[in-house]
Amino acid sequence: MSVATPAAGRRLARLTRRDEAAPQWGSPVTYLIAVVLIAICVTPVAYIVLGGFRTNSQITVDPSGWPNPWQVGNYLDVLESSVFWQEFGNSLISALTTTVGVVALGLMASFVLARYTFAARGALYTLFAAGLMFPITVAITPLYLLIKNLGLVNSLAGIILPQIAFALPATVIILVPFLAAIPKEIEEAAAIDGASRLGFFFRMVLRLSLPGVITVGILAFIGAWNSYLLPLFILNDHAQYTLPLGVQAFSSEHSVDTARVLAFTSLSMLPSLIFFSLFERRIVGGLTGAVKG
Repeated sequence: MSVATPAAGRRLARLTRRDEAAPQWGSPVTYLIAVVLIAICVTPVAYIVLGGFRTNSQITVDPSGWPNPWQVGNYLDVLESSVFWQEFGNSLISALTTTVGVVALGLMASFVLARYTFAARGALYTLFAAGLMFPITVAITPLYLLIKNLGLVNSLAGIILPQIAFALPATVIILVPFLAAIPKEIEEAAAIDGASRLGFFFRMVLRLSLPGVITVGILAFIGAWNSYLLPLFILNDHAQYTLPLGVQAFSSEHSVDTARVLAFTSLSMLPSLIFFSLFERRIVGGLTGAVKG
């Protein structure tokens, strides 16, 4: 019968800790699939960005070649254009206003559905969930007629209000689990300290649900920034164009100048790419919290 010595025990403990600290590599097939998917997503974006640094002759001779020499004039011409900055401002106003409206209304609706019990609670939550199944393309014709009757055609308000409405279902579905997970004891303690329901909402709920609020805000901003179909139907005045419509108009006007079109497209999608890259972890964390809730 063997007796384990202290030295052998320490050696076994070191080996155990080493095994736990060692990275657990997955299957090579998984990494291969991930690399292929990344390449499929990144290649078109890289082609557009690099194409803006080339000349039309370079693109004609070798469409998939590397810029040689690099041409920054295409980007400078776009940045010096007043049309680009006007459309940039319209997109920024549309995206920011939509984000504020979605977050404010979504928080209020989610707070009621998550913290209060009433007869139509389940029906209202089901109604918001059903809204996820109706994309804006399905309702674009009646929506245009409604906006026309309201006199909001050729105005940013005509695209901001529908964007808020169509973003609310996903916002409510994400926020309700966050708000429902707030312990009742915190609300009771706040009431004992003299906080009203609105005081509890502004002082406690907003802070505790911040990951979910950031998530829905980012999704609303990116969705409004990249919106194309709704502005296409609503905006006919070039002075009200957003960047997605601006890209289409610029492509039509400069159809033979491929390099400048690629530069304009790159600068148009750059803000949303940067915004998404900076807050990518916030989105994943917020959606994970919503699933756990």
